[in-house]
Amino acid sequence: MSATAIISQNPLLQGFGLPAFAEITPEQVEPAFRHLLADLEQQLNILEANVQPTWDGLVEPLEKLTERLHWSWGILNHLMGVQNSPELRIAYQKVQPLVVQFINTLGQSKPIYKAFKALRASDTWETLESAQQRIIEAAIRDAKLSGVGLEGEARERFNAIQMELAELATKFSNHLLDATTAFSLILTTKAEIEGLPRSLLSLAAQAARIAGEEYATPETGPWHITLDFPSYFPFMQHSTRRDLREKLYKAYITRASFGELDNNPLIERILELRQELSELLSFDNFAELSLASKMAKNVPAVEKLLEELRQASYDAAVKDLEALKAFAQSKGAAEADNLQHWDISFWAERQREEKFAFTEEELRPYFPLPQVLDGLFGLIKRLFGVTVTPADGQAPIWHEDVRYFKISDKYANAIAYFYLDPYSRPAEKRGGAWMDACIHRRKITELGITSIRLPVAYLICNQTPPVDHKPSLMTFDEVETLFHEFGHGLHHMLTKVNYTGAAGINNVEWDAVELPSQFMENWCYDRPTLFGMAKHYETGKPLPEHYYQKLLASRNYMSGSAMLRQIHLSSVDLELHYRYRPSGDETPIDVRQRIAKTTTVLPPLPEDGFLCAFGHIFEGGYAAGYYSYKWAEVLSADAFAAFEEAGLEDEEAIYVTGRRYRDTVLALGGSMHPMEVFQAFRHREPSTTALLKHNGLLPTI
Repeated sequence: MSATAIISQNPLLQGFGLPAFAEITPEQVEPAFRHLLADLEQQLNILEANVQPTWDGLVEPLEKLTERLHWSWGILNHLMGVQNSPELRIAYQKVQPLVVQFINTLGQSKPIYKAFKALRASDTWETLESAQQRIIEAAIRDAKLSGVGLEGEARERFNAIQMELAELATKFSNHLLDATTAFSLILTTKAEIEGLPRSLLSLAAQAARIAGEEYATPETGPWHITLDFPSYFPFMQHSTRRDLREKLYKAYITRASFGELDNNPLIERILELRQELSELLSFDNFAELSLASKMAKNVPAVEKLLEELRQASYDAAVKDLEALKAFAQSKGAAEADNLQHWDISFWAERQREEKFAFTEEELRPYFPLPQVLDGLFGLIKRLFGVTVTPADGQAPIWHEDVRYFKISDKYANAIAYFYLDPYSRPAEKRGGAWMDACIHRRKITELGITSIRLPVAYLICNQTPPVDHKPSLMTFDEVETLFHEFGHGLHHMLTKVNYTGAAGINNVEWDAVELPSQFMENWCYDRPTLFGMAKHYETGKPLPEHYYQKLLASRNYMSGSAMLRQIHLSSVDLELHYRYRPSGDETPIDVRQRIAKTTTVLPPLPEDGFLCAFGHIFEGGYAAGYYSYKWAEVLSADAFAAFEEAGLEDEEAIYVTGRRYRDTVLALGGSMHPMEVFQAFRHREPSTTALLKHNGLLPTI
């Protein structure tokens, strides 16, 4: 067979429609991408030479070019997540640098950038729809943030900083990993393991065997407790040995903060480079650079939100600690008057057990997956007037457990489709849960005929598979997770925008994209929704009322302390990227200690090196963006409050509010600024009241 024939038959080069998953093999990856990227580079050169500053002469051809890349690259990334193998990993590593290089070339293309600017300044600008205008403005902004406007030395310095920051992030991550694995607490006597649950003893014996203690068992030990969270956290919750909790806590908070693995110098260098990078792009600091592409317009807006939440949660956190002391006292604990950091998790867990008296395991039989799906689809119909029906067999799948569904409007016309891959497969599927786009909505005109290409989503979860003729029985956490991911899915699938660049979640700001997902989680606590799906898988009996009341009560357990911790992290992150200067009087540790005075109830210990383990902002994408978690939660709680105000028992009011939510938050996608979208739904700007109310913190203002 000729090389051309092999390429033409490669399913990764199909370029449109549903992927033929069963036909894709790791051997096809490298030839497909080498061919595709060579072709796309050629097309990019032609486009740069002939580009016109018009929608049809710039955006349309550019979108066709990037869509071909995203179609193939999206499938490869999807398979890496759900059907990983050593062969696929090797193939992926070979082509990833080539793809990244092409994306950089595209991002720094001067002819395309100039054409976008000319289109923005042209007479036709006013005739474009808001979705088109947002796509053009985002392209101009992203090119600037990619350094397109820099020349000569400045451009070289920009690219050099980007390379060094990538290396430092990897080094930070490796130091943290090595420091975490370097420590273990070795226990050899029954007295040292008092209070520990069976699951932790099994994990600790396994850690001991890995470390060379070949005869270690959960019953006889020895047991190795590590700083890995699944080992560290249960020990802090359950160990009755206060001296050992203190030892483990101090090891945990000093990870990667001294010796050869010290991350402090890396932190200072990262902050220095980010400041330099920002100045090259004409920003005063990195926080302003980060916010240039987010919903929060400026740092004062973020600080205002954080301060409002801080004031509401601080007193509640103080009360949480006082209640914990009183509880410890009632149990005759010697440390009750002087609780330390290593006592908090232990006493919080004892108090929780006594207050709510139920475990996640007890609820599982009431949440079999088929019933949870019925409840979820019933809610979607009730809120948005759309119907979900199985469409298994109508699409190629990557595993026999994968389902395919159709979403139809009230006239039974299809408006979207989605895949659901619900169960964990540790050997080939990564952990966690996510939504991804398989196909984006788009208006297509061919041979004078215009049609709408319907969106298709991937919904991926990792819950317990069916075992011994039992269906998949879900924990309440897994139910919330499914609702959360389905919220992202609805954002992608119910969009009315016909331009891919702003359809669904495309072009939605980072700090607003969690609104539809967090919004859906609220419905898990809604009485009609919960009782509509919570029925015992064998007897069909509904969930007993006392469990529902305990679920509601436990939702806000120590919520003041939990919120204050998020405020602390967000405030430290913001301060380091906004006011802190590497050459100034304060070190990053000083900054954190100063912020802690108003954002912690128990101040950090002098040796606390938490920043050295704050991977989110030093190796992940959350630098000057950690606040996004709370920002989106304010929006989602306020959106849900619209339904509470309308009356959750009033079906007509729910339907009217649901349609308005569908026509704004879900339909408008990235075609308008998220604040305008929110205002179109709520007829006002967002308020923190609903979030505080849902967390039981409103009376404390």
